Amino acid sequence: MKKIFQIVSITIISVGLAACGGQTNKEKDEHQDHASHADHSEMDHESSNGPKQLSVPEGAKVMFGNLTDGDTISMPYTVKFEVEGMEVEPAGALNEGKGHHHLIINGGHIAKGTVVPSDSLNIHFGQGQLETELDLSPGAYQLTMQFADGFHQSYGEQMSATVNVVVE
Repeated sequence: MKKIFQIVSITIISVGLAACGGQTNKEKDEHQDHASHADHSEMDHESSNGPKQLSVPEGAKVMFGNLTDGDTISMPYTVKFEVEGMEVEPAGALNEGKGHHHLIINGGHIAKGTVVPSDSLNIHFGQGQLETELDLSPGAYQLTMQFADGFHQSYGEQMSATVNVVVE
């Protein structure tokens, strides 16, 4: 299993390097993400407990635009992200009814209010991207889309979608 994670990490980074001329979108997002995490340390606090939690509108949801549970797919594959009842915007500010996508490889939803980790298996789309190209090794994968606020705090299970796919 550790070898699969290493292969996934290398593949995702390689795809990003080819597409971005040296710096992956993830690296750009992480740079922006770190800046936005630092920027919110003094604002939007309801109390000394940290940033305020935004509500999720009733009926809001995320879904994969082109994947269903049990699909068999070939690489490279463009994964499309969709959201209903909320709006996609870049990370950096807390705005009611808005957020951005994250893709979690071989993991489930992130608890509401928890900051989504940023690593090779928890991929941030902090620029407000609505799709990404994956290039995974053959095998079975669980893909979870997680919507989070501008400070990367998860909106929880309601704003997540999970599919199991097989890469041939």
